[in-house]
Amino acid sequence: MENSQQYIAIMAGGVGSRFWPASREALPKQFLDILGVGKSLIQLTYERALQLVPKENILIATNKKYKELVYEHLPEIKDNQILLEPSRNNTAPCIAYLTLKIETKHPNASFAVWPSDHVILKEAEFIKKMNLAFDFAKKEEVLVTLGIQPTRPDTGYGYIEVDHKDGAQAIEKVIQFKEKPDLTTAQGYLDARNYFWNAGIFIWSVKAVTTAFKNNAASILEVLSEDLSKYNTTDEQNYIDRVYPNTEKISVDYALLERSNNVYTIPANIGWSDLGTWNSLHAYLEKDNMNNVMQGIILTHAECSNSFVRLPKNKKAVIKGLKNMIVIDDDDVLLIYPKEDEQEIKTVRNDLNDDSIL
Repeated sequence: MENSQQYIAIMAGGVGSRFWPASREALPKQFLDILGVGKSLIQLTYERALQLVPKENILIATNKKYKELVYEHLPEIKDNQILLEPSRNNTAPCIAYLTLKIETKHPNASFAVWPSDHVILKEAEFIKKMNLAFDFAKKEEVLVTLGIQPTRPDTGYGYIEVDHKDGAQAIEKVIQFKEKPDLTTAQGYLDARNYFWNAGIFIWSVKAVTTAFKNNAASILEVLSEDLSKYNTTDEQNYIDRVYPNTEKISVDYALLERSNNVYTIPANIGWSDLGTWNSLHAYLEKDNMNNVMQGIILTHAECSNSFVRLPKNKKAVIKGLKNMIVIDDDDVLLIYPKEDEQEIKTVRNDLNDDSIL
């Protein structure tokens, strides 16, 4: 691989609570073969990264409790490639940790940050866009995102506003980040044609992101920079265990991107889905002539439309009259929910006080 100072960091510490009850605290969706292809989402993401960087330049950031799961799914990963967060402090502290770890080895490096649980169908186009992003980030002190052309008025994503309609420029200056909208606002974004989904895929140089932290979220960097000599040593984990929980709990979108004026997006038609909700998985998977996805042994499903049903192995079902519903049977938990209200599932899950099903 021609560039030894190019890294990819895969963020794999989330719980995937909108994907409950399939995704649980003990086994989040990044470690599930949710597509039925024989590989987990994190394995597919790792294989994608190998097309851009040498395997030793792939870092996995995750919660300490998922250490063994990472080794199980990615046996090639070495100890010094796994960053174990002792607490869940959101994405900004995690990215600051990644930045400092890379900087102590290669201060002139560039790196991308990827979620571990997304699907990308057009991989060749994705690699092309990533190479463009890396080239831009190496030449300019910028923060780069990939912007996904919206295909529906989705209320579950943040949006990126740019100048030109339909991504007329290969690289677009970001005007503004927009929080998750209501349905009417999301439809307005779709109609305007100069808004993109924020996929949470970032590319930047160590220098650019360090400057952004110093200017916009200095306290996070200060906490983690108490003793830079600990990074990439056997003392790193003990050091991180001590200082990391003291960082501010804040997303990188709030901490850096919304506060910076050097943010750019690369419009990308890459067949992307975050598979963050049952609706997004429904949209991704093959459907029958009534727009149903039926996973499992469904003996008959008469008069059903626009529904998603997922059964455990060996369970059989007879269904009639199911319309616009999500039905997820995960052995010890049965979820039956209207598709239009799926954004509530995360709240419902978080409101439950039964550790055995979380």
